[in-house]
Amino acid sequence: MIAVTAKLNVKPGCELQFEKAMLDLVEKVNINEPGNLLYKLCKDSDGNYLVIELYEDEAAVEKHVSAEHVKASGPSFKGIMGGPPAITRMEVIG
Repeated sequence: MIAVTAKLNVKPGCELQFEKAMLDLVEKVNINEPGNLLYKLCKDSDGNYLVIELYEDEAAVEKHVSAEHVKASGPSFKGIMGGPPAITRMEVIG
């Protein structure tokens, strides 16, 4: 299994727009990607966002990255992100 986290930097004042777009993507990932075991948007008390992802294998990661619903979501985030995501990828060992 492969675990991925993505720390997301959202521009101040764009949080609701971001959450709407991101939750739409979460729903599509959960419906259309059987190899994706977990895809959740999280937010801490300071307003920082983190996506937690868990995939069966490398093929599932590749399917996610190339999925049409992921590509189509791109314009929804235009102008509301404060920078690129900080992505961490790990092998699940237990």
